[in-house]
Amino acid sequence: MLLGMLQRLGSVGLVLASFLPGRLPAQAPADAEVVLATTTSVRDAGLLQAILPPFERASGYRIKVIAVGSGQAMELGRRGEADILIVHAPEEEREFLRAGFGVERDAFMRNAFVIVGPAADPARARGSNLTAALRSIAAGDALFVSRADRSGTHLKEAALWRLVGVEPDRSWHRESGQGMSATLQIANELQAYTLTDIGTLLSHEYPLDLEVLVEGDSLLANPYHVVLASPQRFPWLNSAGARALRDYLVSVDTQRAIGAFGRERFGRALFEPAMEF
Repeated sequence: MLLGMLQRLGSVGLVLASFLPGRLPAQAPADAEVVLATTTSVRDAGLLQAILPPFERASGYRIKVIAVGSGQAMELGRRGEADILIVHAPEEEREFLRAGFGVERDAFMRNAFVIVGPAADPARARGSNLTAALRSIAAGDALFVSRADRSGTHLKEAALWRLVGVEPDRSWHRESGQGMSATLQIANELQAYTLTDIGTLLSHEYPLDLEVLVEGDSLLANPYHVVLASPQRFPWLNSAGARALRDYLVSVDTQRAIGAFGRERFGRALFEPAMEF
């Protein structure tokens, strides 16, 4: 039965090389729930729905997913309310570890940010380099919608505005306070610009009248990491379950599955594995 279910999952079934039926646990782990705090972009793209169920079936662990912005995910980690994190805010991640809230940080995957906007492109951002596009948006009459939620995307956006010497003004810079999918929908309704990761954009549930206008700049790189919360600081954490999930996420077969995810539907993978093949 398990093999049949894996076959129906297609390429995602590859991820279970280290959890083959002959290695299934004799009984469920004593502490079976693992709390995963993750950025919303990973959930919204559908990746977690693809790769977590096989792990749960094979390992006996149950994953409780809390999908929030990276900043909020790390705040949960600081309170000892998450066993493991998937985040994409590198500077804040390093500070999280320096402060003793995390014990290990592993490269998980990556994709890229892009700037999207209306086809009419009133700020004339299309085809510009990133710096010129951001300055044009700020100088024009176009709207820009920010997540404004301390997510990895919001932190990246704030860093980019600082880089180009722009202080966002409320006359053109609107705050959604919501996740990426909702922010894309708001930008669509306002025919505004926004910064998004390519995975969430491609997998967005509803049609959008927004186009990718700026992409490919090295400053738009978007790496994701898996971080283990500190069991020394928070002894109640399920560190065994967190390590098992981490090992699974960075394993060769899971990395291959990440590289294949979305190709059949979108003609390209939504994420690139951290591991080189």
